[in-house]
Amino acid sequence: MMVSLQTPICDFGAPAPDFNLPGVDGRDWSLQQCAGEHGLLVMFICNHCPYVKAVQRRIVRDTKELSQLGINSVAIMSNDPAEYAEDSFDNMQRVAEQMGYPFPYLFDETQAVAKAYGAICTPDFFGYNAALELQYRGRLDESRKETAPSDVRRDLYEAMKLVAETGHGPQEQIPSMGCSIKWREGPTT
Repeated sequence: MMVSLQTPICDFGAPAPDFNLPGVDGRDWSLQQCAGEHGLLVMFICNHCPYVKAVQRRIVRDTKELSQLGINSVAIMSNDPAEYAEDSFDNMQRVAEQMGYPFPYLFDETQAVAKAYGAICTPDFFGYNAALELQYRGRLDESRKETAPSDVRRDLYEAMKLVAETGHGPQEQIPSMGCSIKWREGPTT
């Protein structure tokens, strides 16, 4: 069953939980290895979700542009691949290559990292400043299961640009919406 969920309000200043996860590139990645000079965008995504598929190209575009501002990005896949074979590690590698992901794509097999972050859906975006304090917990743009028109406001990009410039995210943030994370032991809520 596919459940659409909205992310909670941003908990400004919350520290980024550390992690050490295997990437589709064959190496392990930690929080510090992923962080950029001016911050880090942590994205919980997967391969099968229509909400993620609707924004994949925009994620690639925005993360490339954010890297020019000193904001690095990392994507984490925390779904149980036993429930969705499309989310297997092999398929993560295939999707990352096909889409040309310019960021590490990591597998959270135990789901402990998603739980530490409080991730609830795909896509779920956590934007951190240089001190790795949470400044953004909102949507990429107004896309849902279908890609929004190309001229819509780039909420995530504009918020993270502000974080790169000032260290602080916008007070007004529109929640991200997506498919629930597929937990191994059933929903955590």
